[in-house]
Amino acid sequence: MRLEETDVTAAARYEIVPDPVLASPQAMAGAASRDGKLHGAAIYRMLTGCDPADADVHDDTDFDQHVLASILAVAATEGEAVGQQAGLETDTLAILIAQWFPAAPLSVCTQWCGQSGYADDDEIAMVRDLLLAHRSTEGNAGAWLAAMIARRSMEPNHLWEDLGLRERSELTRLLMRHFFPIASRNTRNMRWKRFFYRSLCEDDGLVMCTAPVCTQCSDFTMCFGEENGESRLAYRRRALALQAMPPYEPGIVQAAPA
Repeated sequence: MRLEETDVTAAARYEIVPDPVLASPQAMAGAASRDGKLHGAAIYRMLTGCDPADADVHDDTDFDQHVLASILAVAATEGEAVGQQAGLETDTLAILIAQWFPAAPLSVCTQWCGQSGYADDDEIAMVRDLLLAHRSTEGNAGAWLAAMIARRSMEPNHLWEDLGLRERSELTRLLMRHFFPIASRNTRNMRWKRFFYRSLCEDDGLVMCTAPVCTQCSDFTMCFGEENGESRLAYRRRALALQAMPPYEPGIVQAAPA
């Protein structure tokens, strides 16, 4: 999953990792035009050439590519403009795809960048600017991720889920890598969305909490509760697989999916 592997063609990727739902760029475009929603794992494979569950992220560059692909893939499943859901202007989205996913089908960039532009709001801008003020890496990736994380923070699930990541530890690694000065302040493992807003309040001299210490707060579990669960890409893949199974008929033994 390294960036230098630009000689791998999209056609070869499909031969290596065929997908039962979306087997070609044309099928992807057709699915998008029918209902606006896409199979996230298939989109991830179109971008990277591998399944999200199999992504090797030991290298920081590979990890960044995995994160960017995950965010774009989950944004593409939501039935709205991908740039809008991912927090990027269409021009920025085009540059990101060209730089990080050069072997992705041209139809991906053409379709996504031909959609409506991104509309910012004050709340997103506040979280984005908070992250930008605490960047710890150089290059475009950190700036793009600040915008993407801020936009995905507006979604209702755990942040790692709404970023399309496989588990919370990947979000912690992402923030510690690109936004270390602020991420390192989360010494008690507070949920990241709550931590962002608490940091914004503290920077403005405000107090978000009424209790003197966290352990005495009635909202303790909202800030520090478990963030376990199934990733959104895995959940959508499993749901589509279940839809494809024949209906249950009593007395008939059905074979398990291959």
